[in-house]
Amino acid sequence: MSSRRTEPFDVLLVEDDPTDRDLTRDAFEQLPVDVTFTVTPDGETALEELSQRQADESAELPALVLLDLDLPNVDGYAFLETIREDASLVRLPVIVLASSDTEEDVQRSYELAANAYLTKPTEPEAFYSLAKAVSEFWFEHVLLPPASGSK
Repeated sequence: MSSRRTEPFDVLLVEDDPTDRDLTRDAFEQLPVDVTFTVTPDGETALEELSQRQADESAELPALVLLDLDLPNVDGYAFLETIREDASLVRLPVIVLASSDTEEDVQRSYELAANAYLTKPTEPEAFYSLAKAVSEFWFEHVLLPPASGSK
């Protein structure tokens, strides 16, 4: 598996559960693709991270956001709503990675323009399969326009 990119894929992981954060990062680190993570524990901190990157002319937006829904301060829905209202973030790819598989959560996430909705595995070893599927699809097959027209 080879990626067309030579630089690492920057992933913004928005997750408040330390175990899920570690399992997700560890799973991606086992893959043959170069991924760097910026980890934030809530939507508010994630929005601040994106705002700082927008203010820094030399900073790139993440290649992908992995977003939990059930977050303190600013939850996943409010995060999605905020970035989809920002012209420079509207195309930022976001995969919801949530514990819930309720129809209401799935529906609302897609209404707020999530690019995909995945449920978190219940078994720690299953995080590798999820990371592999995400990596193969998003980093090797998908062609996306630039996340922002201005950068």
